[in-house]
Formats: sequence, C-alpha cells, structure tokens
Amino acid sequence: MLRRWRGVRRVSQLNLALDADISTRHLSCLETGRAQPSKEMVVRLAEALQVPLRERNALLLAAGYAPLYRQTQLDEPEMEVARQAVEFLLKQQEPYPAIIVSRYWNTPKANQAARRFLALFPECNSVSPRNGIRLIFHPRGLRPFIEDWESVASRLLQRVHREVAANPWDKTMKDFLEELLAYPGVPSRWNTLNLEGSPLPFLTINYKYKNRTLRLFSTITTFGTPQDVALQELRIESFFPADEPTRSFLIDS
Repeated sequence: MLRRWRGVRRVSQLNLALDADISTRHLSCLETGRAQPSKEMVVRLAEALQVPLRERNALLLAAGYAPLYRQTQLDEPEMEVARQAVEFLLKQQEPYPAIIVSRYWNTPKANQAARRFLALFPECNSVSPRNGIRLIFHPRGLRPFIEDWESVASRLLQRVHREVAANPWDKTMKDFLEELLAYPGVPSRWNTLNLEGSPLPFLTINYKYKNRTLRLFSTITTFGTPQDVALQELRIESFFPADEPTRSFLIDS
C-alpha cells in the first residue's frame, strides 16, 4: 500500500525518505516488508504523502494498528461547534444557494435559497439519493435544463476521475464513476482521465428556466486542519450569480 501511494503521488523513495526524515534503506525495508513500521512511522509517512484521513486508517490497519481518526456525524453532540459554523455559512449565503457536500457529492443539507432554486425544476425530485453530480447526469435531473450539457458534464466527470486516481482503494468512488459513465449519452471518450485539457478559470453552469438563463458558479469551503474523517470530507458549496440578471432573479425569488 505504501508503494502504491508513493506511485499515486509520484514521489521517489529518496524524496519520501527526505520528507519523512528517515533513511532510504529503512523506507525500502518498510515497502518490502522486511521491517515493521511503528504507529508513529505510519502516520509520518501518511502525512508526507498527504494521504486522506480515511485512507490513513486503512494504512494503520494494514500495519496492524487500530484506526486513529474517528468519523463523527455532524449532528452528534461533540460536533456542535462545527455544526454551528456550517449553519452560519449556509445562512449567510442567502439569498444565494449553498449546500453541504459530503463524500461522493451527496448533499445532506441545503439552505433555503438552494431549495428554492431546485424547486424551479420539480422533475429533480424523482432523483434519489440527492447528489450534486448525479443531478447533472441523470436524465430526470438537471440535465435537460443545462445549456451545453456535454461541456459541463465532461469537466465534472474529470473531477471524479481525479478523485479515483488520488484514492485508489476507494471502491465506492470507483462505483460512482462507473454509474456516471453508464448514463445515456455519455461518450466513450470520457472513460479515461484527460490530462491534456486546458480548463477555464472556473466552471459556470447555465440553467434554462422558462424564457431566461440562470448562470451560476460556485466556491468550496472546507475545514482547516481537520482530524476527523467526516470533517475532512465535508465541503460547503456556495453558489454565486455569474451575471446581473441571475443576481436579480435570486434576490427577488
């Protein structure tokens, strides 16, 4: 697993040894199984490789140690301060939409503006579970209402490809990618990660609503230095109008 993570991060044994402040000989022995790492060594190597907390627990288990990082739901008492911060951000985003995005782009919570926006497209209620990217790809989701859907969908799919490449042991993420690729109208050329494209500074999605176009882009907020798996994976996606007509519509709706 250590060797594979090193390959994913494209780090040589020498550079990893320097980053983790150990000898290359000891690192080689760890990779070949000739030496048993301490718990502290597993954490040190995981930090040097920027391994996500969920996968750090897997590394610890592989080395014979109990997981170190908890996964606590946001509604549990010990998460009260984090929950208050999230609810504050959702409220402050009004009258613009904002949603909580968990692992695999599921959206367990949204502010009133986000619910009002989705209510413009009642057909989306049939898509379950609620998931931001699934709504873009599903034929009964937002897909029929997005201008230049292929351009938007291909760029979002590349994001999922990158997540799969960065987290090679995450079967759920791989299954989610396969689900997206299986939707009708998804070209076969999207089956692989595109490393040659030159993306725009940010993605603007244009939604067709009646006789107007609503243009939105988003920002992502995350917790700094999280030590809990769920907190590390939690994101707040805030949507902003990309033009004046959209801004006026969101304020007045």
